Amino acid sequence: MKRWWSMTMAAGLACVTAGAWAQDTAVTTEAAPPPGYDAALAQQLGADDYGMRSYVLVILKSSGTPVPAGDRRDAMFRGHFANMQRLAKAGTLVLAGPLDGVDGWRGLFVLAVDGVEAAKAIVATDPVISEGEMVAEYHSYYGSAALMTVNDLHGKLARKAL
Repeated sequence: MKRWWSMTMAAGLACVTAGAWAQDTAVTTEAAPPPGYDAALAQQLGADDYGMRSYVLVILKSSGTPVPAGDRRDAMFRGHFANMQRLAKAGTLVLAGPLDGVDGWRGLFVLAVDGVEAAKAIVATDPVISEGEMVAEYHSYYGSAALMTVNDLHGKLARKAL
């Protein structure tokens, strides 16, 4: 009886110990990051554990009342491009470009800001908005933090400035 009791107690103690070790290990051990993972770059770009971050997607649409051709319109678009360059240099505008105009959709911005209200304040400063040429539609967007590198890479690819 003593032998059976000793063996049973030893087996039980081993199970409890193994279970505690497994539970403790599960809590303290995380999966190793994949090869090539750059923790410093992820932090610099604001990436979460999935390499993603929050942005605001802005769709620029025709307002229905275009600014007539001429000096005012030319100045408005020069200001629009200057504004985009300023925001890109500041790291706020991470992606921009024209659209095909179908359904009045003229362009897009992807902004690295803390929400739609912050995006509205920034976009309101753009001459195509303040002059009434376009209106903006805002959407929260969750995408790759790698978008934060587009402006730097683009500068290495463009032979001519916009």
